[in-house]
Amino acid sequence: MEKNPILKRAILEVVDNQIKNNDPPETAQTLKRLKNEGYSEKEAREFIGVAVSAEIFDVLKNKEEYNRERFVKVLNNLPKMPWD
Repeated sequence: MEKNPILKRAILEVVDNQIKNNDPPETAQTLKRLKNEGYSEKEAREFIGVAVSAEIFDVLKNKEEYNRERFVKVLNNLPKMPWD
C-alpha cells in the first residue's frame, strides 16, 4: 500500500469505518488480536487494510459481490498474507 498514498488513505478509512461501526465485528476483533500479539496499532490497521484490499481485488477481478465469509477468513489468518 506504500506506492499510492491516496489509495492507502482510502483503504485505511474503510478499516476505520469498519472498526467504528463494528461492521463486520471481526475487523475490531482482529485489531485487538493483532495488538495482543505485539503489533502496533498502525501495523495492525495496515494488516487489516491488506484484507480489505484483497477483498476489493477479488470483487473486481471476478466481478463478484462482497463475500463476507471470504473477508473474515482473510482477517482470521492475519498476519499471514492472503496470497501466501
